[in-house]
Amino acid sequence: MMQFLVAAPCSGSGKTTLTCALLAALKRRGADPCAFKSGPDYIDPMFHRAVLGVESRNLDLFFSAPDTVRALYAQGAAGHGAAVCEGAMGFYDGLGGVTDTASAWHLADTLGLPVLLVVPAKGASLTLAAQINGLKTFRTPSRIVGVLLNDCTSALYKMLKPMLERETGLPVLGHLPRLPEASIESRHLGLKTAGEIAGLQQKIALLADALVLDWVQFQALTDRPAPQAQPAARASARTRIAVAQDEAFCFAYAETLEALTAAGAELVPFSPLHDAALPPELGGLYLPGGYPELYAGPLSENRSMRASVRQAVEHGLPTVAECGGFLYLGQTLEDADGTVWPMAGVLPGSGFPVGRLVRFGYAKLTARADSLLFRAGEAFPAHEFHHWDSTANGTALTAAKANGRSWACGFAKEHLYAGFPHLYWAGTPLPRRFVEAAVLDHQKEQTP
Repeated sequence: MMQFLVAAPCSGSGKTTLTCALLAALKRRGADPCAFKSGPDYIDPMFHRAVLGVESRNLDLFFSAPDTVRALYAQGAAGHGAAVCEGAMGFYDGLGGVTDTASAWHLADTLGLPVLLVVPAKGASLTLAAQINGLKTFRTPSRIVGVLLNDCTSALYKMLKPMLERETGLPVLGHLPRLPEASIESRHLGLKTAGEIAGLQQKIALLADALVLDWVQFQALTDRPAPQAQPAARASARTRIAVAQDEAFCFAYAETLEALTAAGAELVPFSPLHDAALPPELGGLYLPGGYPELYAGPLSENRSMRASVRQAVEHGLPTVAECGGFLYLGQTLEDADGTVWPMAGVLPGSGFPVGRLVRFGYAKLTARADSLLFRAGEAFPAHEFHHWDSTANGTALTAAKANGRSWACGFAKEHLYAGFPHLYWAGTPLPRRFVEAAVLDHQKEQTP
């Protein structure tokens, strides 16, 4: 089974572009690939899904213990002929930016994956060899088995390939030329989501067409025994949990949703943008993150949905709202043009743009008291990335970064968790606790 991780010296090197090209090419060759993303990123897996038509999963060694990561990888790879993992940031960039913990290298080493190093070819030649050698020797083992040149013409590839192989001892396996017609637009959190890219399938096809690769050598370097997956445990559905899924709410980890299903939830997707009200007969409500600030007007104008959500939460429906979902539950949300729109009105805060990332990165959340998801004194890993803030962020939990910075955040009650931090639920007691609360709430509703 072909298995490998795609890494790069830094962000902006073309990892996602090359990963999509590789996935599409592998699919064309009948390899039936699956995909993973190193780190907490929601957006890159959307592109993997767009290429493959199957789920892409996040693997994160800050969120999860090594055994959990190995199990998630094995379960996701089961039944496929190739497993492709896209790294995050620079190859060794980990927790706090000053350690290799939770880096792409840490993940490759934990899973025993060979690494293909994506190197932009523009603007350097022999210096590329020095850069590659530095990455190759910085940690032992580096796991790097080959190099792919990005933004590289055929003529430049012919010149660089023999020199780089001589200087680094690594095979240069192929290249991808610059394709302006296949470019993918960005915004403040990175790439735009896959659903926003016009002609995405045509762009992916162009990338696969243009990819030049020594497939024989590539397969020889990446072939590994398939990981052995344990049968996934799954409980019968005991309650219905509504999950917001539309253009405004699109940041939900696949593993979180799968963990909720395994715990006994029937997940019922709905759209706060387009539906008139919440689905019927619910035991719980999950409002994940996304881009509500881009859709503040339409969300506000859907008054019947706002009223439905407000009534459900105020009546004690077990509810989890992360980041964008948290902003939706607030009083108002200011869009990028400065217009202030009424939101669901459950929480006291009002959302407003800051113009920069706020409290960005990994943190540990510690609960101050028992609540829907947490028990007093428990700590869970979380991640924040948002350019909007709120006038009332809550005080139910304490968030702390590795550098010692800490702050109060979140609303946590018997039937509610709402806050900016995104949680990663797989391998934790959170799915079971949410489902059990939803079951109890639904039973109460059914009792005459």
